[in-house]
Amino acid sequence: MMDTAEMLKVFSRHRGNAVVVPGRGGRHWVRISAQPHRDLPLGDPAMGGHAAFALGLALALPKERIVLFDSEGDLQMGMGILATIAEQQPRNFYHFLLDNECYATTGGQPVPGAKAIAYDGVARACGYDRVYACDNLETFAIDIGRILSEPGPVFTWLKVRPEVENRPIGSRAQWRTRSQAQVIADLKKELGIGA
Repeated sequence: MMDTAEMLKVFSRHRGNAVVVPGRGGRHWVRISAQPHRDLPLGDPAMGGHAAFALGLALALPKERIVLFDSEGDLQMGMGILATIAEQQPRNFYHFLLDNECYATTGGQPVPGAKAIAYDGVARACGYDRVYACDNLETFAIDIGRILSEPGPVFTWLKVRPEVENRPIGSRAQWRTRSQAQVIADLKKELGIGA
């Protein structure tokens, strides 16, 4: 397993000009990203909604590379999105799944099938043609350039260490530095999308 923050640091060196939806990696990504106006750290707009949101971005912005850092807990809320992404074939979509085998933000309860589900196999069965799996930082560092050079959709299953939060949500340190409305406004300005 690898640390999410360390994995994101490696990714950041290969990011280029991609629009990033950091999902569960958001609390680390806001401190790592050198291009915050191309990031969409929306927190938890709805558990299970990150992949559909990122797919919508990829379809609406076909000239922009869209990178999503999803989680297995989110994905299990609506696994049908994998088939939808595969069917739509957005060539600009890069789907990274952070698998820590638990619901870390709600106390560390194991997700169903935590030790049994091979998400790379699930993505492949749903129709993704390009699928990777990495369980250590060294392999990820070697593979990330190739992953991002392929046409999307690309799915990469990443085994990461759990970072369990046991404090009540309202008493946790706030990592977001901008409101959801400001995040969207900043990206629209960055991309030259109308007022």
